[in-house]
Amino acid sequence: MKQYLELVRQVLTEGELRSDRTGTGTRSVFGTQTKYDLRAGFPLLTTKKVLFPAVVRELLWFLRGATSVRAGLAEHTPIWDAWADPDGELGPIYGHQWRSWGGPFTPRRGSPPAPPRLEHGIDQLADAIRLIKTDPTSRRILVSAWNVAELPHMALPPCHLLFQFYVVNGRLDCQLYQRSADLALGVPFNIASYAVLMHLVAGECGLVPGIFTHTLGDAHVYLNHVAGLEEQLARTPYPLPRLVVANKPLDEVAFEDIRLEGYQHHPFIKFPIAV
Repeated sequence: MKQYLELVRQVLTEGELRSDRTGTGTRSVFGTQTKYDLRAGFPLLTTKKVLFPAVVRELLWFLRGATSVRAGLAEHTPIWDAWADPDGELGPIYGHQWRSWGGPFTPRRGSPPAPPRLEHGIDQLADAIRLIKTDPTSRRILVSAWNVAELPHMALPPCHLLFQFYVVNGRLDCQLYQRSADLALGVPFNIASYAVLMHLVAGECGLVPGIFTHTLGDAHVYLNHVAGLEEQLARTPYPLPRLVVANKPLDEVAFEDIRLEGYQHHPFIKFPIAV
């Protein structure tokens, strides 16, 4: 994860002071790109402990199309609680857009009337997997969470909003565009989540997970995260762990089917969440 640490160092040294929606204040760089080769190991941060079980549970929750913190795996992903309405609803966030674009959803309390709905939403992820299998050189293997008509209904507009798959020489690569990137808290989580997704999709399609390209819009460090990140930069990274996934169809994979081997890490660093 030296690439991640170099990005943190860049933002701390070159980032410009900027106000933000939360009022916390940030150092920010606009437009960065970092690559992680999954063949070299699973890209999970070792300079602090990352709660990998939470990464997996949230991803599986997305893959099921869930939009409520009270649905299924959500009881294990409390990171979303701060944005949920009193009924636990988040509106048509990531999972809905990935698996049911334009389909019916449960409105959040106080949200505007829903726009016209398709009877059955579009399963973008299933369509992407179909293209990988049938037309692997297609340049249209994309999944988007940025549904303009439904942004007013979402508890939080998507930060990681568009990803594209690329197949070459038996390898599955993925590029993610993320409009807003909290380097201390969100980005290590995002890297791990999309690396797991790449393993799942590659397994479904008989490919090897390859290079994850992480493109960031506003790459920022909250000012109250600086000390913790400087502590990480002073630590020596450990070797990367290895991800093991059961040989199952993507939609049948459960939490118990995904595990890490050899994850060594430095102590956990607590960063406050800016809501």
